[in-house]
Amino acid sequence: MPRTNPSSATASPADSSRDLPRPGGLCAIHQPNFLARLTTLAKLFAADYWIVLDDVQFTRRDYQHRARLANLDDPADQQWLTIPTRLPNGRPTLIRDAVLDDPGRARRRTAGMLQQHYGASPHWPTLAEALAPVLDSFTTGQTATVAETSTRVLLDLLGWRGQILTSSRLPSRPGRSARLADLAAAAGARTYLCGTGGMTYLDPAPFTAQNIAVAPFRPPTAGIWSFGRRLSALWALAKLGPDTVADRLQTLAADHTVPQPAV
Repeated sequence: MPRTNPSSATASPADSSRDLPRPGGLCAIHQPNFLARLTTLAKLFAADYWIVLDDVQFTRRDYQHRARLANLDDPADQQWLTIPTRLPNGRPTLIRDAVLDDPGRARRRTAGMLQQHYGASPHWPTLAEALAPVLDSFTTGQTATVAETSTRVLLDLLGWRGQILTSSRLPSRPGRSARLADLAAAAGARTYLCGTGGMTYLDPAPFTAQNIAVAPFRPPTAGIWSFGRRLSALWALAKLGPDTVADRLQTLAADHTVPQPAV
């Protein structure tokens, strides 16, 4: 199934939900992740629209406020970078309502750890410039804003030409699969790009009812991808450089239904 690019604009903030894209293309739906993992970034890169799932429950054990960084020369040497987050409504707090605990301190710690892990990379000046809006976003006090911004700037750096929408601005029914199908339909997508985890629970019936195909996204599992489900994509970007990573994501996006050769 050929990939389309309905938007010629680079990735844009969630406010773009007010301007829906033209019908057609591939849609990925994913929670805002802080400095997204390589596999997550690759799935979003392969899509024409990313619907930011911001109105589901915040999960502390997920990647909404934390990322795994790795030693530049030894990716097995890993360390969590966590943004301290407070949930005003307790466990039922939605992702969009989670707030940063001491934003200034969180910003300084984030900047320091990123410099510590990747400052020796020849690509660090480019990465540091790209990440500046992420550090600036800490002033909003909103965990979801920081997480979405961090993924958006990485997509921008890789040359993604898709569009960002927000689930809380789109109509949908309750029910996990029905809701995803409704969100994809609201975006005008003809194909929903589903990660391997999602394929284990997805009910295809709501998608079939709206004439939306479901395409599994299966990234490689060897080479840099062997760490892709755990590490932030920053490790690959610092190790190989944005141009090389973009080329590999382009290759993977060209046929998202077939795993590409290991790299």
